Amino acid sequence: MPTALRRLIGLLLVSLTLVMVPTGAGAQDGVRPMIDILAEGNFRDRRAAAEALAATGDPAAAPVLTALLEGNLYGRPSDGAVFIGVEEGDQLTLIDPITGETVDQVAERSMDKVRVNNPLRRSLRTIIGVLTLSNPDPAIRMEAAESAFQNPDPNTIDTLDAAIAAEENSAIRAVLEQARAAAILDDDAGQADQLAAIETLRDRGDRDAQALLNRLAQQAEGPVAEAAGDAARRIESNLAVWGIGQDAVYGLSLGSVLLLSAIGLAITFGVMGVINMAHGEMVMLGAYSTFVVQEIFRGLDPVFFDYSIFVALPVAFVVAGGVGILIERTVIQWLYGRPLETLMATWGISLILQQTVRSIFGPTNQQVANPSFMSGAFELGHLTITYNRLWIFVGAMVVFAALVLILRRTPFGLHMRAVTQNRAMAANMGIRTARVDALTFGLGSGIAGIAGVALSQIDNVSPNLGQGYIIDSFMVVVFGGVGNLWGTFAGAMTLGVANKFLEPWAGAVVAKILILVLIILFIQRRPRGLFPVRGRAAET
Repeated sequence: MPTALRRLIGLLLVSLTLVMVPTGAGAQDGVRPMIDILAEGNFRDRRAAAEALAATGDPAAAPVLTALLEGNLYGRPSDGAVFIGVEEGDQLTLIDPITGETVDQVAERSMDKVRVNNPLRRSLRTIIGVLTLSNPDPAIRMEAAESAFQNPDPNTIDTLDAAIAAEENSAIRAVLEQARAAAILDDDAGQADQLAAIETLRDRGDRDAQALLNRLAQQAEGPVAEAAGDAARRIESNLAVWGIGQDAVYGLSLGSVLLLSAIGLAITFGVMGVINMAHGEMVMLGAYSTFVVQEIFRGLDPVFFDYSIFVALPVAFVVAGGVGILIERTVIQWLYGRPLETLMATWGISLILQQTVRSIFGPTNQQVANPSFMSGAFELGHLTITYNRLWIFVGAMVVFAALVLILRRTPFGLHMRAVTQNRAMAANMGIRTARVDALTFGLGSGIAGIAGVALSQIDNVSPNLGQGYIIDSFMVVVFGGVGNLWGTFAGAMTLGVANKFLEPWAGAVVAKILILVLIILFIQRRPRGLFPVRGRAAET
């Protein structure tokens, strides 16, 4: 039989079967010939057969087409029957494509694999995506609609029209309309239809839509090319504005991290005048506390794992705060008034803490997982916001607000402010300045431990974790005003946003250098920072 005649008969059989066979589970006997014909003809014939099979809506269509896409569909030479094959060494387990039952196990060489090429693979991805447009799960339908948009195919327009008419979810319907518009741009549709599709893609306004419009502007002529080019340029302008917003989001995220790591240092430096080079190790201790707590929770029921972060926060505060008090009582209290000796002593302590952690946990990074509510991201317009950084930002604001309340509304905060403004007078008024010093150092170290919990969700937990933030923390404190919480807040957010705006233009390393240079120039004009404090810290 001539090849052309054979293909024609095959396609006629597919079309006749599609018309005569009802959809649903009761149509198995009629769908089987449509599955078997997937092994016949060339790649174009297989694409037509796949589209016809998908149009039946039969439940067997999706697994069969998926197996074809993945290269797991085989034809039996003796009778032309098609099966899903699972390789086991040189053997092949044959699975009935309709019932899903194991039929036989044969040598792989005795079966003919149904071949696919790249164009057919692209078509199959679209066809399989369209198949799921009627799935009851909205998330699956949305994924299918996005797949149809990413792989536009004019042959799916009728299917997309039916899905749009049946879809009740407005967000999914919008994506379906965008997928239909993308398919129309690849079709020989009329000018009016293409202009309407251009408007739809312009409203979508992302990079994918811009790429489709740019391609159309290069290929089309007349009003269509002009409209596509204009829409692409408008998308570019809008995305530039959204890009500024995205940089601002990244900057606020970095600022919240800097705030958490610097706020404890601001307290210690502002009240006590101590240059604590071991502050980064307090952050590191908080991160390792999170790791230990998670290891304990991993041994429990997995359902409780998400609660580990809420246990890690107080544990990290107590561990880092306790170590801070121990350092102040054993070393720092003997070095007040000698800043150089204090700097060298705390630097030595930082090395001791690093080596201690390295000896206990090893030098390699430790795995700290995100709880489920801190995993993933969401879209806000064209902004991408990750949940872990969002929660870190919220946590930083809560810690800052709590610290302000402690300093303004508690006796301990009153004593801290009194010691900051005039230590001698505070001592004469009966305030135990040594106790205030120890608790203040512990409070600053404890907040650094909380910063370690936050950093463990976005950075590697290693003995050198704190070293990456100690310099930035000092820059924030000096820039904002030593000992001023609001100055630390303003400094952290300013430096975070400035750094993220400079990075795309100058690169990460050059951006940090520029920030450092700008801070040096600023301090030359205002040595006491943005918000200078009054009292002993300012005088010294």
